[in-house]
Amino acid sequence: MAPQPAADASDPAADTADRTGTAGTAVAGTEADRVLTAAIRHSAGRATAICLLATASAAATIALPAALGHTLDLALDGAGEAARWTALCALLVAAEVLLDAVSARLTGTTDARSTAWLRRRGLEHLLAVGPRRAARFDHGDLVTRLSGNAAEAGAAPTAAATTVSSLITPLGALVALALVDPWLAAAFCAGVPLLVLLLRAFARGSSDSVSRYQRVQGEIAARLVEALAGARTLAAAGTADRERARVLTPLPELAAHGRRMWHVYGRAMVGGGVLVPLLTIAVLAVGGVRLAAGELSVGELLAASRYAALAAGIGAVTGRLGALVRSRAAARRVGELLAVPPVAYGRRALPPEGTGRLELRGVTAVRGGREVLRGVDLVVPGGATMAVVGRSGSGKSTLAALAGRLADPDEGRVLLDGVPLDGLGPAELRREIGYAFERPALFGDTVGEAVAFGAHDPGPAAVEDAARAASADAFVRRLPAGYGTRTADAPLSGGEFQRLGLARAFAHAGRLLVLDDATSSLDSATELQVSRALTDRVRAGTRLLIAHRVSSAARADLVAWLEDGRVRAVGPHEALWELPDYRAVFAAGDGPDTGKSREMPGPWEAVRAPGARTAVEERP
Repeated sequence: MAPQPAADASDPAADTADRTGTAGTAVAGTEADRVLTAAIRHSAGRATAICLLATASAAATIALPAALGHTLDLALDGAGEAARWTALCALLVAAEVLLDAVSARLTGTTDARSTAWLRRRGLEHLLAVGPRRAARFDHGDLVTRLSGNAAEAGAAPTAAATTVSSLITPLGALVALALVDPWLAAAFCAGVPLLVLLLRAFARGSSDSVSRYQRVQGEIAARLVEALAGARTLAAAGTADRERARVLTPLPELAAHGRRMWHVYGRAMVGGGVLVPLLTIAVLAVGGVRLAAGELSVGELLAASRYAALAAGIGAVTGRLGALVRSRAAARRVGELLAVPPVAYGRRALPPEGTGRLELRGVTAVRGGREVLRGVDLVVPGGATMAVVGRSGSGKSTLAALAGRLADPDEGRVLLDGVPLDGLGPAELRREIGYAFERPALFGDTVGEAVAFGAHDPGPAAVEDAARAASADAFVRRLPAGYGTRTADAPLSGGEFQRLGLARAFAHAGRLLVLDDATSSLDSATELQVSRALTDRVRAGTRLLIAHRVSSAARADLVAWLEDGRVRAVGPHEALWELPDYRAVFAAGDGPDTGKSREMPGPWEAVRAPGARTAVEERP
């Protein structure tokens, strides 16, 4: 599988998260606390209601043993009030059941709302950080963070609320035990330090094992997404078994962390299972002595035995602590995503009379610790078409990304009509700069919606006109429902997919249009038709074309020749063609599509921009 892009060394966010999103412990802990605090604030009202309901249920639970004990004493004495106290006990039981049911329902809806809010916030932030900064996370890992981890972190408000109530029960039971008889409370308190140590060990052990378990889950998800993306290659190569083994390589580590989680939980439960009966026996032993001495009634001993069990309720507290530990570990992973700073925008506007003049001034771009572009100075005259050519790895696609601010340069500035791109607002930036890519992704339920997808809805007429300009209208109309055909049901070839991507760009063309190898899957005749339509039928503006074909370069007003991250020369294709090194760029290209025999100056000659160079400007 192709490796994911690495985080940029110059990106300030790289200090808080690496390629897999693993951050320093202190920073990760801080971000986890921020996520948990935000989630609790978002669900504060519901969490408070849950806490009150759980507290009321705990109060009923604490009151019940005393009521039962008093009822037993009244029944043994033959008092007439026993029936009334029996009804009170039944009422307490019913109240406890009802409160728990309402609390459970409210807990479920609160968890769902909190999770949805957290996922929406995470997705909005992911889109706001831009593709370059988001590339530090594997795709599968991102899905894990925004799905499973967000769900566990979203349960934090209810986990915190119920943890409070779960502490009320043992503390209240201990107080009630002391009210029944101080000696019984003293016998129980002798074992409290052991309970505290047990809970502390559980919290520490769970936190580490849960964090590691979630990290390995994300790694497996990332490998699975890579495998699914390359399913055709795997099938053609016959390496499905090898790839399955690669995807599942972290499984033993996942199993180890899972076993450790259960071992920690099991030790806590075993310890509680031993300690709770011992404490109860100790309380009953002391209670028996007090009963024999006439200091305690039978009903009080019954209540004391129940209070001892409630006070030592390690299971409930352990479960609540486990939920909080999982929520915090998940919040740490969501927080690592939210810690990546979003792309900042300005408030400046482009001049209305601007022609789309694009300037790169001293632009340097670092990718994976390597300078992909180094001190690039380049001017694309307004209204001109410039082709960018160069060998693989020369920085063409990076330049295309910088030209429309899909990424920011590490040094230097990019300006459109004299305005720095980072000074523009997002709405104007995306309205005035359009993109078409080599492998477009089509969004929308239907073909028509896929072409209309963008910063604004161009309308059905503009969609069809853009499709005609991209030579897509004919095959779209042959689809079962034309432009209303569901995208998933449309049998599209690679070239047809690319033409729909071009149509989408044409429908939203602004003063600058960047075509990042967007005609690579088109045959020569279709490419020529698209080139002519781009001149005649698409909004006039500046075009930046990432080209691999000689024919594409030949039709441009100017060609920028990149070599080793620098602009080696700028000029018309026919002038550059005289240079042997320039011809060598295309030597291993498209066979019969190389050479001056395929230069087609026709449609482009009419749009050569005023001020476009007519001679080669070769850079040192």
